Amino acid sequence: MELVYTPTREDLVDAVRVQLRHGSFRRMRWVLPFAAGLAFLAVALMLTGPGGAETGPVALMVSLGLLAAVLRPLLPRLAARMAYPMIERQGEHRASVDEQGVRWVTRDSEVAGRWQLMARYVETPTQFVLLSADKGAAGVAALPKRGLADPADVDRLRAVLDRNIARM
Repeated sequence: MELVYTPTREDLVDAVRVQLRHGSFRRMRWVLPFAAGLAFLAVALMLTGPGGAETGPVALMVSLGLLAAVLRPLLPRLAARMAYPMIERQGEHRASVDEQGVRWVTRDSEVAGRWQLMARYVETPTQFVLLSADKGAAGVAALPKRGLADPADVDRLRAVLDRNIARM
């Protein structure tokens, strides 16, 4: 089965979101909100504590809390913004999926991965995101559904993936 597509920034954002939920970065889902909460708790303690609060430390803690609160939802877009220029330069991608694994061919590269490398996947509304077999899911690859020639091929691709790797 073959997919032909040109990756978009949204494809990459979607894949990074999946990786953040299932990979080694999943801790960021609670670390950043926890850090924001601690910063705002420190501000509350400074403001209500004896002797009044100094402006500098309060401003610093408010800034750190806001940064942690805002960074969490922006993380996928920031990661995609950094990686997308390299992917965009490759132009059209061709992915061949069979019982052995996946093979991607672009203008400048050719990558093959057996199913042992990408041992699990997550289906999103727009693509199948393959995650590497390591505990932290450091490797991630995407197969956009729009790259399939026929909408019925989505079910065929899902069947191939289900036979060879675990669905998350």
